[in-house]
Amino acid sequence: MTEETDLGNEVPEESDHVVDARGSACPGPLLETKKAVGKVDIDEVLEIWSSDPGTRQDIPAWASFAKHEYLGFVEDDGFDRFYVIRKK
Repeated sequence: MTEETDLGNEVPEESDHVVDARGSACPGPLLETKKAVGKVDIDEVLEIWSSDPGTRQDIPAWASFAKHEYLGFVEDDGFDRFYVIRKK
């Protein structure tokens, strides 16, 4: 069951690419995200699944640094779903 977190009701209906990094320890989810961002076009949504708690800090910080748009995350059953729009 999905619990809305910092996205409220703004969860994207569909993602253009999903990175399943569940079970991967830090810095795995971030490294997988960096590789995957090249697979989506500019202005498309990248969804990252991660069970590592450090991802809650890593993805927003990386998105800001890399000049992408971090939309937020929602809690799911044992993992979080993060949403980023590729901007460059």
